[in-house]
Amino acid sequence: MILAVTLQPLHNKLRANLGGSAGKASWVFSLTALLAIGVPVVMLTLSFVDHATETYQTMHEGVIEVPAPKAAVAEWPLVGERIYNVWSDLHENPQETLHRFQPQIKSFGLKMAKSAGGAVTSVLLFLVAFIVASVMMAYGEAGAASMERAMIAIAGKERGCKIQTLATATIRSVAMGVVGVAFIQALLLGVGFMFAGIPAAGLLALLAMLLGILQLPALLISIPAIALLWQIGDNQVMNTIWTVYLLIAGFADNVLKPMLLGRGVDAPMPVILLGALGGMVGMGLIGLFAGAVVLAVCYELLMAWIEEGHAEAHAADEEPAG
Repeated sequence: MILAVTLQPLHNKLRANLGGSAGKASWVFSLTALLAIGVPVVMLTLSFVDHATETYQTMHEGVIEVPAPKAAVAEWPLVGERIYNVWSDLHENPQETLHRFQPQIKSFGLKMAKSAGGAVTSVLLFLVAFIVASVMMAYGEAGAASMERAMIAIAGKERGCKIQTLATATIRSVAMGVVGVAFIQALLLGVGFMFAGIPAAGLLALLAMLLGILQLPALLISIPAIALLWQIGDNQVMNTIWTVYLLIAGFADNVLKPMLLGRGVDAPMPVILLGALGGMVGMGLIGLFAGAVVLAVCYELLMAWIEEGHAEAHAADEEPAG
């Protein structure tokens, strides 16, 4: 429903270009969305699976080569010295070091595999949701009319129409300005991670998307990835090119939000943050999308109700006596 409401204006434009056929527009829209989203997501997922498989086989066969850490690692604040010592141990005696941390590695690997499986399932459900949304958009006008009648029956003609307009505008604003921007930025970063040869590109892209939905800067992911790139990359020219690309992609939300957000999300950032966190706890990755939108809509409805009550009370105070 959120996807259908958000993308209905784009569907209407496509429908007009196809001679007014809602069915053709839905087919074209569905296939385009699957190609535009499914192909990059599949590439990132395969990258993550290949890296995890290669790492497991290397550790299982006992053949592992860890490059020596640079002296600058020890100067990192708080954790630099500890990371440098463990890294040095892995370089000098990898088998003994891995055996020492085997329980932690096994526990972490199981958690990562479970999280990756859940993420892949959520992505597949998300792609299925695009197909369902395309079908719903084919009947968008009839659905909007039915929803308007339902809102009028619940809240009266004036309030019902306002509620429908407010909910639609808020859904589109939050979905495009928050979720849409986070998804686009995650794809940009994920493609950069993959072609730059950074390990676990798919996982890093997923983390970047989660941070974007939570209104946190993607630079929290891109800057450590750049640091890792300079540790493992040998080609200085390519390292520089990918560093510039990842920095631009990390700042992409500053350009995308004004373009996709329009007048901006009326709901405050803490409301969107709480909605995303609550949705994630209750429904996982899908809840990140739904929670932010639902809580933002509820907040806008609450504020509209408060303003309406305040306006009625103010008008009653100004009404002349007698």
